[in-house]
Amino acid sequence: MTLTDGNLLPYQQSGATERSAALAALFDPTTFRHLEGFGVGPGWRCWEVGAGGTTVVSWLAKRVGPTGRVVATDVDTSWTVGAARPPVEVRVHDVSADEPPGEGFDLVHARLVLARVPDCTRALRSMAKALRPGGRLLVEDVDLALQPLVCPDEHGPAQQLANRLRQALRQLLAARGADLAFGRALPRLLRAAGLRRVEAEAYFPVTAPACAVLESTTIRQIRDDLIAAGLATAEEIDRHLVNIAAGTLDLAGPPMISAWGRRA
Repeated sequence: MTLTDGNLLPYQQSGATERSAALAALFDPTTFRHLEGFGVGPGWRCWEVGAGGTTVVSWLAKRVGPTGRVVATDVDTSWTVGAARPPVEVRVHDVSADEPPGEGFDLVHARLVLARVPDCTRALRSMAKALRPGGRLLVEDVDLALQPLVCPDEHGPAQQLANRLRQALRQLLAARGADLAFGRALPRLLRAAGLRRVEAEAYFPVTAPACAVLESTTIRQIRDDLIAAGLATAEEIDRHLVNIAAGTLDLAGPPMISAWGRRA
């Protein structure tokens, strides 16, 4: 469970669309850079796990072309159904419980997925199993413990308040069983799943417009939880939202760890 977890921040809740768009704006460039580096191109067979939105699916579809295949899966495909046209196939699928939706994939990718599945180990083994020999698995997730501040430059009361509320969010997540340091474990988990030539990289967005959107929508969605848990007052939350809207905060997004490896 992470900052993006559906149990704390339901997909159907008000603001979920804005949060999803902000996450895409923050992390798509990094994801696409890795995929380009892998050489994704015409004829590739790709499995996008926990597809959620359509940005990565659409990017893959353009790259693989009519001779390729993109299987997009999630337990809730309502966000992805609009992309269901060749070469994209959308399926309802639980990566931690169901068999892979095929085999011989050149690429399997999962972003902001593994920390919120019931059985991460089984999910990774399933994804690795679906690869062809030499195929690539790319998994990406955030690590809130690696950089716990939303305002790294804590130089005044507004920044201090922002960081107190980020600490409150982390307390809520931890109380719900979140592993706040999940992202850094990805290389080890990939090796345990049998992947070879494992590498990883961290991306840490600072002061991007999408960081403000993500912070605002997140705080609005957990407002009642923060107040009920005694972690913040309504006045503090309202003051923080005003500070965000004023554009005076240098807000950081959560660091995302990208880890990848090959099937032997």
